[in-house]
Amino acid sequence: MEKAYKTMKHSGTLSISLGVITIVVGLVTGILLLSSGGVLLRNKRHIVW
Repeated sequence: MEKAYKTMKHSGTLSISLGVITIVVGLVTGILLLSSGGVLLRNKRHIVW
């Protein structure tokens, strides 16, 4: 029975750590996309079609 509890503990720990990593990556990606869009909007008058 103890082996099952250890397995569940490791699985829970892995799930929580992957969730935190996913949130951090999502936030960083969002910030980079927003800053890139801001640069494009600021420099849109220099773009010639």
